[in-house]
Amino acid sequence: MAQTRSLPRICIALGLPDIATLLDHARREAEAGEVFLEFRLDFLDDPCQGATAIRGFLEQFPDCIILATCRRHQNHGKFNGSIEEQLAVLDLAIDAGAHAIDIEIETAEVAQDRLHYLRGRTQVIVSYHNFEATPPMDTVMNRVMKVQADAYKVVTTARKPSDNIRVLSAAKALPKHKLIVLAMGELGFPTRVLSPVFGGVYTYAAPMFASGTAAGQVNARYLRHLYRVEKLGKSAKIYGVIADPIRHSISPAVHNRAFQSRRLDAVYLPFLVSPSCLRDFFSMAAKLPLAGFSVTIPHKQKIIRYLDAVDPLAKRIGAVNTVWRKAGKWRGTNTDAAGVTGPLSRVLKLPKASVLIVGNGGAARGAACALSDAGARVSLVGRNADRVRALSKLCGAEALGREQLGQRHFDAVIHATPLGMFPHVNECFFNGSIPADIVFDMVYNPLETLLVQHAREQGKTVIPGLDMFIEQAVRQFEIWTGESAPRLVMLKAATEALEYKG
Repeated sequence: MAQTRSLPRICIALGLPDIATLLDHARREAEAGEVFLEFRLDFLDDPCQGATAIRGFLEQFPDCIILATCRRHQNHGKFNGSIEEQLAVLDLAIDAGAHAIDIEIETAEVAQDRLHYLRGRTQVIVSYHNFEATPPMDTVMNRVMKVQADAYKVVTTARKPSDNIRVLSAAKALPKHKLIVLAMGELGFPTRVLSPVFGGVYTYAAPMFASGTAAGQVNARYLRHLYRVEKLGKSAKIYGVIADPIRHSISPAVHNRAFQSRRLDAVYLPFLVSPSCLRDFFSMAAKLPLAGFSVTIPHKQKIIRYLDAVDPLAKRIGAVNTVWRKAGKWRGTNTDAAGVTGPLSRVLKLPKASVLIVGNGGAARGAACALSDAGARVSLVGRNADRVRALSKLCGAEALGREQLGQRHFDAVIHATPLGMFPHVNECFFNGSIPADIVFDMVYNPLETLLVQHAREQGKTVIPGLDMFIEQAVRQFEIWTGESAPRLVMLKAATEALEYKG
């Protein structure tokens, strides 16, 4: 067998249409410090020229490791030649200096004699791909391991949250073998971070300035600096956020930066969970095992039925946004409530303060219950008069119609509706004078809403929505870790994430 080099944890997948573009992107990655690159030769107009690209690149960057792949179109690649022609392309790549080649199982099964010859010259990775689902992993593993290879790559498509743990467990179950295991798609993103933690040799990332070669790939900068893929230990604690949709969430940026600041071996991941998959998610969470997680739209109410214990305030609000596991039991609370009372109490004495809450949904309900418990005199206004009256009865508040606001003035107003939230940034509940001295807008994207702009113009004290987000996140971090949260670090991370997404 060929002399082998150990492979880094992150491989940059480069699938470009011509040699000049491929080399341009490869150079940029190498100059940015990346050392492990996959050249997808089947993406090239002329795959036989891939050897020229490999040779030229390694002359300029001799410390880099090249993985050569030439996948046939029958197996979801772009190469239209025969198996013999495919192997000839990879043969040339090895001559040019490729440190490893990836051969799909469909080719490997019918060309095992050739594989033995190739393994004498380079590392051979036999790969299995399923672009539809995640089949029984035992069956897949038995199939690929009938072929002798230096490593085995198994890539499936996640259709439900538990597919993640099924894929990851395959690596943990076979510690003596070199395995690369991943699940594609947004649902499978957690595997791209956790695969090395579970024993996988490496994970794939998209290049900085081009799209990736598979669904769910993100660039190496995120994997390395946000999720710290290269530094996570085998016993790293796993946290996350469940939502649908999930890609807008800034929570991974905030909590991962907090873990890094406190030097904790922990990672916080986005989990896409549809309403019909909550039970399946808990099946995965128990096996990962997940130490705790945030809950957001649309799961804050339905999550309660899956928890073993819920604190009294969260029960009254009817919503949980924070879950953790203690003594084998799932426990839930609502730190959104503290996200309201914390920032507001810094500028106002809450007992007997008059507070108008705009809204009649879950956010308004949480604010109303928390402020009522703090002794404030709460008034409610919203578009749905029936829901406003029902909420006012629940927390002992006053129900108001919009037409009554002109004759009233409050110590503070809390805006708890989606009005003004990106992308509907030109919407605002108050068109004229805002009837309060303090204006607290729960919306934090954009950072400066139209309501906040009007409040500043009218000389009001402003509490932006990001203050609430950070307050609730700080409480979550402290519940999960037992340590004080790095508030300023979390605020900076949130601001940067919002500016980047904006």
